[in-house]
Formats: sequence, structure tokens, C-alpha cells
Amino acid sequence: MSYSDDHLRTILKRTKTIAVVGVSANEIRPSYYVARYLSLKGYRVIPVNPGLAGQTLLGETVYGDVSEIPDDVDMVDIFRRSESVPPIVTASLARWPNLQTIWMQIGVTHPEAAAEAQARGVDVIEDRCPKIEYQRLFSELRMAGFATGIISSKLQL
Repeated sequence: MSYSDDHLRTILKRTKTIAVVGVSANEIRPSYYVARYLSLKGYRVIPVNPGLAGQTLLGETVYGDVSEIPDDVDMVDIFRRSESVPPIVTASLARWPNLQTIWMQIGVTHPEAAAEAQARGVDVIEDRCPKIEYQRLFSELRMAGFATGIISSKLQL
């Protein structure tokens, strides 16, 4: 998928609250550190994971499903397999008539679910990570934590 930097920047600037579906409580899982990073950048991150429902993660109550979230969100960030996307999108569109963005993480795409959201005027980003895009677009990209393709014990400058 190809998205202009301006389009991605606009989404990241207008977004205030993000429901992260499939977030893990395991600190080494990408879903956890992406959610944590976004919360540190000032976004309100509402975790969604049925296995953790009712617990607290990143200072917020974890919900089992997007339909249970009592507050409005601007973006739904999906950390689930592609085949799991349609019911999440459908439930999100039903829950939030003014939802702005459906964001599917790296490796996650679903053209039909994307078309459903787009038909409602919702921006859809597939196969991208908001953490990486935020870092890239707002001059925070670091080499640490990214696969550079270089295997070395020496720091690459």
C-alpha cells in the first residue's frame, strides 16, 4: 500500500485516542511497545484484548471488545491476523459513527474490510505501524529496534 507522507502525518496529528486491538501485556511483544510508545507521545491508548479484559494496562482498563469501550476513539489500531479484521472493523464502525481511522499493523491487510470502512468515509491504513510512521515523519527514527539487515557487534554510525 502506498500512502503519502502528508496523509499519514494528517492522521497522526488529528488522532487523540486510539483503541489498540490485540495488545499484549508482555513488554517484549510489538503490540505492547507500540501501545506504550503511542501513550508516551500523548495519545490516549485504550487496550483491547479479551484475555486481559478488566485488567489495567498502560493506565487504562482493558476491554474485551471494541463494542465495550465507553469512550469515543479516533483510531482503531489492529494487531490481529488479517482474517480477524472484518468483525473488528464492522464492530468499530457500529460503535463509533464518527471514527476517523482504521489502522492495520505491518503484515495485516483486508481489502474487503478496508472497503467497508472507506465506504463510511473512514481513512484506512494497511500494513504499516503508527509507531514507525510517527518516528519517521516527526524526526524520531532511531536505528535501535529496527532490522537493519546488518549483523554486527559494533554500533553502526
